[in-house]
Amino acid sequence: MKKILVLGAGMVSRPLVTWLLNHNYKLTLADLNKSKAEAILNVHPNSVAVSLDVKNEDDLNLLISESDLVISLLPATMHLQVAKFCIKHRTSLVTTSYQHPGMAELQTLINDSGIIILNEMGLDPGIDHMSAMSIIDRVHSNQGQVLSFYSLCGALPSLKSADNPMQYKFTWSPLGVMNASLSNAKYLLHGEEVVIPSEKLFSDTFKVDFPEIGTLDMYPNRDSVSYINEYRIPEVKSMMRGTLRLPGWNLTIDAFKKLGLLDTQTVSLEGLSYFNLIERKTGILYPEYECQIAKFLQIDEKSVAIESLRWLGFFSNEKIGKSADSPFNVTCDLMFGKMMLKESDTDMVLLQHELLVRYPDEREEKIFSRLYEKGDKAGNTAIAKTVALPAAIAAHLILSGEIKLRGLLRPVIPEIYEPVLAELEKAGISVKEEIKSMAHKG
Repeated sequence: MKKILVLGAGMVSRPLVTWLLNHNYKLTLADLNKSKAEAILNVHPNSVAVSLDVKNEDDLNLLISESDLVISLLPATMHLQVAKFCIKHRTSLVTTSYQHPGMAELQTLINDSGIIILNEMGLDPGIDHMSAMSIIDRVHSNQGQVLSFYSLCGALPSLKSADNPMQYKFTWSPLGVMNASLSNAKYLLHGEEVVIPSEKLFSDTFKVDFPEIGTLDMYPNRDSVSYINEYRIPEVKSMMRGTLRLPGWNLTIDAFKKLGLLDTQTVSLEGLSYFNLIERKTGILYPEYECQIAKFLQIDEKSVAIESLRWLGFFSNEKIGKSADSPFNVTCDLMFGKMMLKESDTDMVLLQHELLVRYPDEREEKIFSRLYEKGDKAGNTAIAKTVALPAAIAAHLILSGEIKLRGLLRPVIPEIYEPVLAELEKAGISVKEEIKSMAHKG
């Protein structure tokens, strides 16, 4: 029986653990909080929970040495050290997050070790790559060109559970969500690169219609231009990867930025109330605040952003209770305290690709590819299933020999995405396509 080490017993680990145990693997689930791992494993005879601080290199080294494959559900910043031990022990590694930039420096060592390190094997990144490449490769095989490519994804509460002004709840790593809001963005539009600095990321967003859901907000996601090479579409004229949100989030995060509530520099908070954070940035005095803040932000006083600030407690004279911290951390603490997905809540994952393609006979098609996955109340959230199952399936295909590739890889080649997408469909996760013929050119 092959032995798999899973690092991290967080919000998305349960479906991965369940799937692998059902496929007769021996699992070690390691987490800083051993009790979390034990609760997920539920005393399964082929599993063991261990307490692990990933910074303890001796313990990490030992666990990897005893394993046939490692799956890391840790943040990407921790993957480099894990990868080095995997290389040392010739143990393949699968991760669900964006590939750490330092991984490229290990490429020769990875190749020499004869292992595969497969990164970005979750939802976004992961299913988005695989479903996109299945279309792109098909279009190219028919001598077509991809003129525009838009890939949009969102992990959201269900409409019934979106019961706060921002219509958002955290369904995966809360800190990961908030850190992503601090990024710059770059995309290609009609052949021209567009760069959006972090402070303007939520100021000029887009509207998108999604069947069964309605109109959503979208903002661009980090560096889309780099994926032109990754997706092998040098001919593309417009290229954007974006994040989907229900209305309310983008306006509120934009207000947070303008009010300095997402500043990351540590400042003195001694004796300050939550409203004092806004007062410090704007000079607006308590209690004549809501109208003045709306004017400062150049929005309506009844805007969802004002409602969100009130709901979170930023218009309160309650003391923050810290001597020093960053406004970013203070804001995150308020959000995490009120906006976590509850056991009674359900969630949904939305993924949509939109491609405009042209064939040699000048015929054009618009191709839509969509995933709409719903979570349930049994602990299997939509985000957990869609992040965890691709990694579990990839691990199985590597250990069974169906994926024979080795080296540092993402799931953008047929040898990986074809079998993984097929297994995902068996598990009930499928991406549906819709093709619309455009007016014939000429």
